[in-house]
Amino acid sequence: MKKISLVYISLSGNTESFVTRLKTYLMEQYKNIDVEKIDIKELVKEERGFYEMSNPFVTFLPTYLEGGNGVDNGDVEILTTPVGDFIAYGRNASKCFGVVGSGNRNFNNQYCLTAKQYSQRFGFPVLADFEMRGMLGDIKKVAGIIAELYELESL
Repeated sequence: MKKISLVYISLSGNTESFVTRLKTYLMEQYKNIDVEKIDIKELVKEERGFYEMSNPFVTFLPTYLEGGNGVDNGDVEILTTPVGDFIAYGRNASKCFGVVGSGNRNFNNQYCLTAKQYSQRFGFPVLADFEMRGMLGDIKKVAGIIAELYELESL
């Protein structure tokens, strides 16, 4: 059985909603999988500490930035930095297949900018993006990408 880890942080509930619905969809559509959600915010809150992943994973990251415009001047990532710390821990970065970004399209060039910055920082791709809580089409798209990465067989 293949283990699929979905590593995320959710501050307003949007990313958690997406990851929860994605987990359900994956379990309904693909056989022989074990889907694990890892909420970085909970790891930090419970002071359990970071650990090295034993299997590949996909990261889900909302956009929370302060300052800048996403084009030609600086910005500072706020509230989501523990995800970067988790990925940087041990050999985790080498086990991350990529990042799925989320945000609000009203923020124009800053839409999913945090995910793009993580992609550059760690050298893995931005796999997909979704707005706010995402729609069913977004869930299906991301599930398809994960299925390809993990070579899953549909039911």
